Amino acid sequence: MNFSSKLLENAVSEFGKLPGIGQKTALRLVLHLLNQDDKDVERFTESLTLLKNNIKFCRKCHHLSDADYCEICASTKRNQKLICVVEDSRDVMAIENTQQYNGLYHVLNGLISPMDGVGPADLTINHLVQRVNEEEVDEVIFALSATMEGDTTLFYLHKKLQNPGVKISTLARGIAFGGEIEYADELTLGRSITTRVPYENTLNR
Repeated sequence: MNFSSKLLENAVSEFGKLPGIGQKTALRLVLHLLNQDDKDVERFTESLTLLKNNIKFCRKCHHLSDADYCEICASTKRNQKLICVVEDSRDVMAIENTQQYNGLYHVLNGLISPMDGVGPADLTINHLVQRVNEEEVDEVIFALSATMEGDTTLFYLHKKLQNPGVKISTLARGIAFGGEIEYADELTLGRSITTRVPYENTLNR
């Protein structure tokens, strides 16, 4: 693609680094910003700067938060004995949208993927084990995507969480293999949570 301006080319190149954004879409976004009022563009860039500089990870569950503890962990109305384990904050948002879950979360910030050089030590698994051992937890729900990486992570977590007093369950397979949590429709995801099954049952399939 030929650009009449180096500044335009640089901006398109940066937008093109975003996931799912091709060069044509990046150009369309940049041109859109150029046609906006200066104040609108300033608010846009300021919001990104504030986000990058001030966003935090909840000290308890690792979900994105404005404070040391996210609103979910800080709420007295949530079931403190129920932990739903997810890959990242997008999955927390997807599950919250179903309005079918009232417990806490634990965000792994990724999945075990040897091909990508991601091992257990790169995730928040040790903190999850600590939470299960030290807090009053009745059940841990594995809500990970039905992919090879998700299943690998599930199996590893099951081996690590050997606490006889804690029930280990996983989402019912309403989500097809290869499907990711964040893209599942709310009805399917909500049913998968409410009809969850013991993880041991899935090992016999």
